[in-house]
Amino acid sequence: MEEEIGACGLLCHDCSIYMAHTDKNQAKKVRDWFLKEGFLTENKSIDEFMADGPYCLGCHGDKETHWSPDCWILRCCVDGKGLNNCSECSEFPCKGLEEWSTKDESYDKALKRMKGIKANL
Repeated sequence: MEEEIGACGLLCHDCSIYMAHTDKNQAKKVRDWFLKEGFLTENKSIDEFMADGPYCLGCHGDKETHWSPDCWILRCCVDGKGLNNCSECSEFPCKGLEEWSTKDESYDKALKRMKGIKANL
């Protein structure tokens, strides 16, 4: 089975927010982080948190539950151009994606992953 990747190339199954609706351990990590960051004001039980979200079903999932429905990459790639991920774009890799990849090691890996995908298209 092929791994699901986000529009940006991040691996969905490596993301705690993606797994939070089905995995209690991941839901606890996300809930605790949300509490620490102030995104949650009450300490919901894990079952309540899993039922209510927030969680993400990937870039092609329901935008009502997407972790970041206003993500510029999601809006450009999926919503704007109807692509699965940025590697399918004729402008790949764009300046914005190159800059984004410098902000976090996982983003850099995501860009390299998509470059590998593009090379095999």
